[in-house]
Amino acid sequence: MFRRRGDRSTDLGLDGDPETAETGADEDGGSTSRTAPTDEHRRAVGPWDASERPSTTDDSGVVDLGGLLINGRPGLELRLQTDQGTGVVVAALLVSPDGAVELRPFAAGRSAGIWDAVRRDIAGEAARHGGTATEGEGEYGTELRVVVPLRAQDGSSVTQTSRVVGIEGPRWLLRATYLGKPAISATGDDVLTQTLRDVVVVRGDAAMAPRDPLPLRLPPNAQVVAHDSD
Repeated sequence: MFRRRGDRSTDLGLDGDPETAETGADEDGGSTSRTAPTDEHRRAVGPWDASERPSTTDDSGVVDLGGLLINGRPGLELRLQTDQGTGVVVAALLVSPDGAVELRPFAAGRSAGIWDAVRRDIAGEAARHGGTATEGEGEYGTELRVVVPLRAQDGSSVTQTSRVVGIEGPRWLLRATYLGKPAISATGDDVLTQTLRDVVVVRGDAAMAPRDPLPLRLPPNAQVVAHDSD
């Protein structure tokens, strides 16, 4: 089941200022090399590069979003976030009874990762919104716990906690932002984490600058059941 939701420009963990993103013909971008142990762990448990997993698009349980292949699970809802101006799909949101995880894939360099630089941008954006971003070690290396103040619909002040995980693969970065219970307590056996490990990232061969989003699309025959504008 699919829901299309307008993208919010104030969401935390965004792409950063385009003026400061790595651009140009040199696709390597950044200066921090990907650590071998973290990459070995990803290649052992997922998520996967398309070269590491055979095509599963013929499987009726797999949702083909172009840049991402997602293997659905019972009790899990997939919502697609779209840019309100263009209608382009910008993120996939997996929702469980306990919380949600937002998935956004980006291009990266051939020999160096971009997560360190992206993480700094996320922390800076949190600070601009009056929040905090605290680094900690997780399954895929350094991740962020972000806490930002929000205004509830009734006008009261609340805080939102998210956990932002950067997973680097061959020439790509998958940014997973957990909300709800998984943002507070990472167990590793919840349905969102298990589904994340089954995700296949389709980078493709096209030349892309680091931090360019990998194209996502609405799956064929998808049924749009609602559109949230808030």
